[in-house]
Order: sequence, then structure tokens, then C-alpha cells
Amino acid sequence: MALLQALVNGVLVGGVYALVSVGLTLVFGVMEIVNFAQGEFLMLGMYIAYLGFVGFHLDPLVSALLAFGLLFGLGMAIEAGLVRPVLKGSQLGHIFLTVGLSVALQNGALALFGGDFRAVQTPYQVSALALGPVRLSVPYLLAFGWAGAVSAALHLFLTRTGFGRAMRAVAANSTAATLCGVNVARVRMVAFALGCGLAGLAGAVILPYAYVFPTVGFQYIVIMFTVVVLGGLGNVNGAIAAALLVGVVQSVSTLFFPTVLENLLVFTLFVLVLSIRPAGLLGRAHAL
Repeated sequence: MALLQALVNGVLVGGVYALVSVGLTLVFGVMEIVNFAQGEFLMLGMYIAYLGFVGFHLDPLVSALLAFGLLFGLGMAIEAGLVRPVLKGSQLGHIFLTVGLSVALQNGALALFGGDFRAVQTPYQVSALALGPVRLSVPYLLAFGWAGAVSAALHLFLTRTGFGRAMRAVAANSTAATLCGVNVARVRMVAFALGCGLAGLAGAVILPYAYVFPTVGFQYIVIMFTVVVLGGLGNVNGAIAAALLVGVVQSVSTLFFPTVLENLLVFTLFVLVLSIRPAGLLGRAHAL
């Protein structure tokens, strides 16, 4: 019984991890930049949802759309003003830029909101649905629903639209895509903006069961990188599969280890998988 409950909880948590991580792998797949500020965009999404709840009584699940739109726009501005000028530079320059952006966003949030932990109270916050012997946390179930919807929409966008196919072409070979008439600069801008917007949406979705504070992104960035690398850098489907695996392993491990060691099995699995498949579960060849 406990094992079944842990498996279900792991799948729900894994869906949320997928939502949190998919933007990071999308940016890397198209731009080959590791965005160390991805956790801070998630934090901004949480604050947007928090302000929407406090100021306008908007449910965070509704504010998620607002968070996506605002951070999509912010992502476009950052890509055009900060990322694009260093894109042709060294990987070290990319790292310095995104780490600096992370620090700037953290300190900006600290100046605006202070260091207090903030939370919202929704009617379903502590609710659970009984499904036979298993109980499903309503906040996690709703977040999982958002994750499924976003994953499906992103898949359709990448495979069924002209712009999505152009994005996949740039991820595969930007030079060949340019020769075929693809506006690579615009594709990269949209990819970066999508990554920021998806992180903001994820932040709003998890707010009903999480606290928001200026450095909250650091709690999720380690999981993001674990999922993205485990699934195969730049591979959206791999990231989703890896996120579900990480969620299940993390949840099941709490049955055998103390809570403070819940990530021990995750990182052990991480090392084992990469020692056998250095390119991740699905590998870079199937990017996007």
C-alpha cells in the first residue's frame, strides 16, 4: 500500500519536475546555452502569481497564464539585449552572463519583496481525492494536469507548426537552417522567451503548495539540471521521461531512507545512467 502511494506521489511530482525543466532543455537545444538563471524565472513566476492572489484574488493556476505572458516578454527583451551580443562568444561568457543575471534577479526580488517566505491559501490547498487505497493531493494533481497540458501543447507546437519545425531545424543544424531560409535570430529569441515563460508558468502552478522567497529558484535548479542532463541535453521528450523517473525514485526512496537523504538515490541513479549512457536516456541525437 505504501509503495503504491509512493509511486503515485512520485508520478505527480515528476510531472511538476517536467514542467519546471522543459524550458531549460528547450533553450539549450536551440541555443546551446545553459541558462543558470532559469530558477530565477521560476521565482518571478511565483511572485507574479502571489501578487495576483493578494491584489486581485486570482487563483495561481489562473495567474499562470499571466506569468507565462509577462516572462515571455521579459525573455524576449533579455535575449535581444543581453544574450544575443554574447551568443557568438565563448561558453565561459555565456555562463558569466546567466549567472550574473541570476544574481541580479535574486537581489532585485530581495529589494522589492524582502527576504520573508510568502505563501497563498487556496480552498483546495490541503484537499485530497481518494482513489481506492490511494490519496491524490489536489494541488499536486492540478499541477500535474498543467504539466500534461503544457507538454502536449509544446509537442504539437514543435511537430505540427512551421515555426516549431524551424526551431527543431535550428536545434539540429543552425547553418543548414539558415541556408533553407530560416530566420535563426528570431527562432532563438522565441526559444529563449519560451524557456522563460514556461519557467514562470511552472512557478505559478507550484505556488499553492510552495513558499516563495528570493532564492527559491536555487531549490529547483539542481533538480532542473539533473533532469535535463539525465534525459539528454536539449531533448524535450528525454527531459519529461527523466523528470517522471526522478520523481518516482525520489518518492520511493523516502520509504527506505530518512527525508534528508531523499535525493541520495536520485543522484546515485544519475551517476549510474551517465556512466552507461553519457548522452542521457534518449541522447542528443533526438533533440527536441
